[in-house]
Amino acid sequence: MLRTNLSMRPFYNLRAVRALLAAVALIAAAFTLFNAVQLVRLTASQYTLGARAAEAEREAARLRAEAARIRGQINPQELAVVANAAREANAIIDQRAFSWTDLLTQFEATLPPDVRITTVQPRLDKDRAFVVAIGVEARRAEDLDAFIEALETEGSFRNVLSISEETNDAGLIQAIVQGNYTAPPRAAAGTGGGR
Repeated sequence: MLRTNLSMRPFYNLRAVRALLAAVALIAAAFTLFNAVQLVRLTASQYTLGARAAEAEREAARLRAEAARIRGQINPQELAVVANAAREANAIIDQRAFSWTDLLTQFEATLPPDVRITTVQPRLDKDRAFVVAIGVEARRAEDLDAFIEALETEGSFRNVLSISEETNDAGLIQAIVQGNYTAPPRAAAGTGGGR
């Protein structure tokens, strides 16, 4: 005779439940192991990066101290002498690049028949731009004005002015015309200034 009441105690498949609980426990253990490995790896990486950051900070401090030491050794007077020498060297280089051929070609294209050029003096101003002073002789003031207008119209000269004018014993107007000169693009693309 059966003494157990099956309606009071249901029948379970205990093996399936135990297998499911074992699988869940195994998955939990795998995640825990993965997290532990990641924690150890990231801790080691953080330690390495911290050591590198500290080394970089020490190197930066060393370089700042070295720069301050070098700045302290610079003599302001010697620095000014070197800066002036560099400016002079750059001015010489710019003068070397000045194209007399292009300038004289410009004069030939713009010179009226009754005007003659006596002197040409290019120089660099403080902004490293060429200022050209041109000594001219003209028969009439209109011829001198025509020369100035032709220089500005041609495009290489700006702000052309007659800075002095006087009449000589022969009745010619002697004037000094001055203007800012920019070499034409063809000369700037050339190979050495076309002397």
